[in-house]
Amino acid sequence: MVFSSDVFLLYFMPAFFLVYFLMPRKTRNYVLLLASLIFYAWGAPEFIIQLVASTVANFFLVKWMCKTEKKGLKKLLCALSIIIPIGLLLFYKYGNFTMENINAILGLTGHAPLTWKRILLPIGISFFSFQSVTYTLDTYRGVNKPMEKLTDFVLYITMFPQLIAGPIIRYCDVADQIRSRESTMDDRLQGFYRFVIGLCKKILIADVIGAQVDDILGPANFSLLDPSQISDIFNRVCNLDSTSAWIVSLAYTFQIYFDFAGYSDMAIGLGRIMGFKFPENFDNPYTSRSITEFWRRWHMTLGAFIMNYLYIPLGGNRKGKGRMYFNLWVCFLLSGLWHGASWNFVIWGVLHGFFICADKLFLGKVMKKIGKVPSVILTFLTVNIIWVFFRIEDFGLAWLLIKRMFAFDFTLLPFSGNAQLYVTMIVATFFSFFTLTKFGQKVQEKVYFSDFTNGTHIAIWIVAAFAFVFCVAALNASSFSPFIYFRF
Repeated sequence: MVFSSDVFLLYFMPAFFLVYFLMPRKTRNYVLLLASLIFYAWGAPEFIIQLVASTVANFFLVKWMCKTEKKGLKKLLCALSIIIPIGLLLFYKYGNFTMENINAILGLTGHAPLTWKRILLPIGISFFSFQSVTYTLDTYRGVNKPMEKLTDFVLYITMFPQLIAGPIIRYCDVADQIRSRESTMDDRLQGFYRFVIGLCKKILIADVIGAQVDDILGPANFSLLDPSQISDIFNRVCNLDSTSAWIVSLAYTFQIYFDFAGYSDMAIGLGRIMGFKFPENFDNPYTSRSITEFWRRWHMTLGAFIMNYLYIPLGGNRKGKGRMYFNLWVCFLLSGLWHGASWNFVIWGVLHGFFICADKLFLGKVMKKIGKVPSVILTFLTVNIIWVFFRIEDFGLAWLLIKRMFAFDFTLLPFSGNAQLYVTMIVATFFSFFTLTKFGQKVQEKVYFSDFTNGTHIAIWIVAAFAFVFCVAALNASSFSPFIYFRF
């Protein structure tokens, strides 16, 4: 089940909140837990048992870990508690990738390829695996005490607003809210507004732009295509002029931002309605003046996870500059692999790691000297080009698109019959860079984080209700489009 679907918007969400708020407070966690399991089972019924079983196993392992006074046993139990979610992640996410590369090597040596049954990827496995790891490590380090109730821990892992695509929430940030929280009328209204903002980002911007991207580049997963379809995609890209190639790449750059930021807004909004305060996941990343700053603003909960559970344990910057650059490169290499079991994601991660290191060596100083606007433009264009490798699984096709972008055979207004695309691109550009001005920052602060007066609430409620209805109508007038990060 996805947020941008009739099933969720018209049936699941209204029914859930009706039951949730009618029930006594002490039973609301059970209602949320049951709804979360139904939510996940709707889209992946074959994996729900494994999700629950691994979560229950981790709960008891961590409780045992905290009770024992033997250091060796404590470390062993901590390792086992981490191995369970990471082992499932490695098996499901990288099993096919491993076999494909083994067969590629066997082919080079003249051996017959191995046969295997392709492994289906459970949706959201990366996100709930990472949350399980944060719980184990934070409890081992003494950052928090273990959960007393099994149902509370299962709820933390499976809570449906952020189960599939985050934000990645540390247990220590939400533990008290799971045990006890208040949901005021202001929380409910603010949560609904935030949910509608995310829904608009997804349906009215990301999906509209994404349709053009898919028309040119085809689906992101080439394994779904036969050779003739792949050949057609290559021919389409080869025939693009530079203007068209740039429009396609920019379209995907806006699509992935508004798609993922839209999901995060919806998750944060749903949590707010129930009284949860989930962490922010995006902070206007395309206004960044360097790649380093971009990663402080893009998918911030993943960045925090990498910092706390990978970069710092590797030594961070405490063991000299050479080790620091190596640690940064390893972190972004693994970040690329986390996003997908394919070499294009490795390239994407390595390129970001390269620019992060370059920022620390010399590029950061250069960006400061050239001024705010030029540095924002150069950073945005760099991110845009690197996104090509994220979107296109085939390296040859990705490189072909980049070559067409720099072929310098520009034309005026390609896709001239698609006025909706241009209008939506203009809207996406406006909202991506709106906060470069102080006025834009104030407006965003007011819309996202301010507590409104009763009169303002009424006006915004009317606007949000109309926007919700319009999004549902637009959803039913177009083809279904899942969230991009469901793949990861």
